[in-house]
Amino acid sequence: MEEVPHDCPGADSAQAGRGASCQGCPNQRLCASGAGATPDPAIEEIKEKMKTVKHKILVLSGKGGVGKSTFSAHLAHGLAEDENTQVALLDIDICGPSIPKIMGLEGEQYVEDNLGVMSVGFLLSSPDDAVIWRGPKKNGMIKQFLRDVDWGEVDYLIVDTPPGTSDEHLSVVQYLAAARIDGAVLITTPQEVSLQDVRKEITFCRKVKLPVIGVVENMSGFICPKCKKESQIFPPTTGGAELMCQDLEVPLLGRVPLDPLIGKNCDKGQSFFIDAPDSPATLAYRSIIQRIQEFCDLRQSKEENLINS
Repeated sequence: MEEVPHDCPGADSAQAGRGASCQGCPNQRLCASGAGATPDPAIEEIKEKMKTVKHKILVLSGKGGVGKSTFSAHLAHGLAEDENTQVALLDIDICGPSIPKIMGLEGEQYVEDNLGVMSVGFLLSSPDDAVIWRGPKKNGMIKQFLRDVDWGEVDYLIVDTPPGTSDEHLSVVQYLAAARIDGAVLITTPQEVSLQDVRKEITFCRKVKLPVIGVVENMSGFICPKCKKESQIFPPTTGGAELMCQDLEVPLLGRVPLDPLIGKNCDKGQSFFIDAPDSPATLAYRSIIQRIQEFCDLRQSKEENLINS
């Protein structure tokens, strides 16, 4: 996994890409090029385009396989259940664009009238095509998604990112910085091998001044649908996400238990909420989505009060 060094000077620093701690960093060339310190004209263009987008949420994970894209998709589904809420889901996992499959989209970009999706997956001639691009081309694609897509009036833009802290993450934060990002939701599983990478993700967020909305512990136990007994498939050997959140002073938004129907519905391209409305996983999702909405509303209210004061 590509990660930001512990003593990274920051993309906006004069030492970006040039300091001793930058040696060996996968983002060194991007930072040294001045992309982090010299304003890109696209930043202002994207700021203007994003004036019609009320809330912007990034979904991050330290490693792959923790259910990040599944969470992004169901966050979009959950928000869009209110037909008066306009939702857009942007997939910037350029090398592994799974959102079109999870959302059940084949050639179409709208799941519902109030839920639209954009992904590099729509630009491939076949789902089996590999995207083999270096950083600059990935950055260009992200810039194009943000600047050239007609997003329209949107209440929530959810950005599904690849695992880790690489070029895609730096690009989306850089391009959206002037347009105001509400924050990031971090996805993990209970075991320490996943939590280690999430700690790095939190460090990344703090380095680039990206607010952390909170952490979601995915695959948090398995509740048998027959006997209702809970089993720990991924034991939280070091205290799980709860202890990590306490140590790092970030909110724990909730825990989502394993449910085989989640994977089955993703393969079918359907919302899990429809097939299992009373599942413990569905109830956990809904509670987490409500907390995210409350965070965004509170942040917007505080900013409006500052402007009016």
